Amino acid sequence: MSDTWVPDRCAVVGIGTTAYSKASGVSVTSLAAEASLAAIADAGLVPADIDGLIRSDYDETSQVALADALGIDDIAYWGQNGPGGSGPAAMVGQAVAAIVSGQATNVLVYRALNGRSGRRLGKGVSVDGGVGGNSSYLELFSPYGVTSPGQFFAMIARRYQEEWGLTSEALAEIAMVCRRRANANPAAQMYDRPLTLDDYYASRMISDPLRLYDFCLETDGAAALVVTSAERARDCAQPPAMIRSVAQGTGTRVGPGQMYPVLMGESLDTLTSRRVAERLYARAGLTASDVDVAQLYDCFTITVFLQLPDYGFCDRLDASAFVEGGALDVGGRIPINTAGGQLSEAYIHGMNHIVEGVRQIRGTSTAQVPGAEVSLVTSAPPPGASALLLVSA
Repeated sequence: MSDTWVPDRCAVVGIGTTAYSKASGVSVTSLAAEASLAAIADAGLVPADIDGLIRSDYDETSQVALADALGIDDIAYWGQNGPGGSGPAAMVGQAVAAIVSGQATNVLVYRALNGRSGRRLGKGVSVDGGVGGNSSYLELFSPYGVTSPGQFFAMIARRYQEEWGLTSEALAEIAMVCRRRANANPAAQMYDRPLTLDDYYASRMISDPLRLYDFCLETDGAAALVVTSAERARDCAQPPAMIRSVAQGTGTRVGPGQMYPVLMGESLDTLTSRRVAERLYARAGLTASDVDVAQLYDCFTITVFLQLPDYGFCDRLDASAFVEGGALDVGGRIPINTAGGQLSEAYIHGMNHIVEGVRQIRGTSTAQVPGAEVSLVTSAPPPGASALLLVSA
């Protein structure tokens, strides 16, 4: 396969977020506008400088609605990516594509949702709820009781226990690491909520083997960032986080539907993030050993666990021992989710992971990894995945 990716042609120069809450009290467009204005100002730009807008396919705020809210007169480029949590890193890649192809100069990437007070993505649905068909294949699973992402990932976790020896202690450690990072981050929803091991095991089992604290937070909020060329980045207000590489992938065999048909695969050894990792590292000219800090997509603790071998941080059979040994904590082999992640900061479909990845490159994280120069951000295992590597200039 021919690959003409050239590293470091673009950079993230602005980041912005709203407060994260259970009830924002405002529309998703208001949230998107607030985070976007913060990102634009962070870059030292004004709304008129933005000529490209990219959203998640799950976002309820259209590009034209946000442009109107921001007072942008003309959009030269607009796009979207997904599905869902697979999209954030890919949305940055789409911004890069628009810039290097000459279709835009400064691209705003955003995700806004009232994920607690409004549409709850973790809620179970049925065929009668209007989700059956439409290429989702949910109608083949819901009669047997599989109606929510939590149930899907619980089945993945159970199978991983059988095939590769996943331990409950490893899942607990992932939840605890993310909570410790959130306890140091005043912006996190779980900032003032310490989590003990006893708390973890005492929490209710929601979908065996996943407990309450294995699930991410349903959140109202928004996050946004500004991408521009390396040349223009030099004139922006903040140190640029250079985009060394970005990649998407579906894995070796594309399955139908939104998510659930992945359960029918021959092995968990063929999930999407492995192929993404290969492509990502090859484009960057880097390996897992070069990565200083990682923001790993964590809609559930099991999704972090799935990605560790795929991105080359450990062997699949040794993953539980790797996690239990403290490798994911600050000072460990690969510190993860340093703002608290979706498990304990906020569930903004992974867009907040990119914001934190940029902070690590800038040196402004509340759990800063000393000397961090290479920051990995991932966006979801199945059904697709994407990821990016950010580096210091």
